[in-house]
Amino acid sequence: MHSFRIAAVAGLLTFAAALPASAAVLQFGGTLVPETVGATGTGSILVTFNDVADTMRVQTTFSGLSGITTVAHIHCCTAVPGAGTAGVATSVPTFPGFPVDVSAGSYDNFFDMTLSSNYRPAFITANGGTAASAFDALLAGAIAGKAYLNIHSDKFPAGEIRAFLTPIPVPASALLFGAGLLGMAAALRRRRAH
Repeated sequence: MHSFRIAAVAGLLTFAAALPASAAVLQFGGTLVPETVGATGTGSILVTFNDVADTMRVQTTFSGLSGITTVAHIHCCTAVPGAGTAGVATSVPTFPGFPVDVSAGSYDNFFDMTLSSNYRPAFITANGGTAASAFDALLAGAIAGKAYLNIHSDKFPAGEIRAFLTPIPVPASALLFGAGLLGMAAALRRRRAH
């Protein structure tokens, strides 16, 4: 039994040592749904934060809007997770290069979040006064379920579709590694029992 404990502790320490000091890559997804009665659009989002490189990648697809796109951005931080409204956190009036004057489309862009131009100035001011503190606030808002991506249209200028950023679970590779450690520990235990 002593060898089993040593193997289990060694395995856990090896796993812990393999993890980065920071979370590094955090992904959030969501389904864009109508925000207002009469809105018809749908879509999906994937927002990937790298808290070591201080980057953000925004990927979205949308279709069926009742109007044509005008702007899109991330809002943060609502008072209650998954509900309410908040001011714009990212660049205004819209994400650079976001398709406008369309009712369907896609968008994929990387952002260097060390640049103040990737935030609304009021969001920086309200969250410590630097791009670094704004990035921390935006990431914390996403983790807390208080940030959402919103696509506005000419028919619904306040926002036609939106999705709160929802954390995507730990990658399957980490879970598989953990399962392998448990299997190895069980095998050592059986070996000791015989």
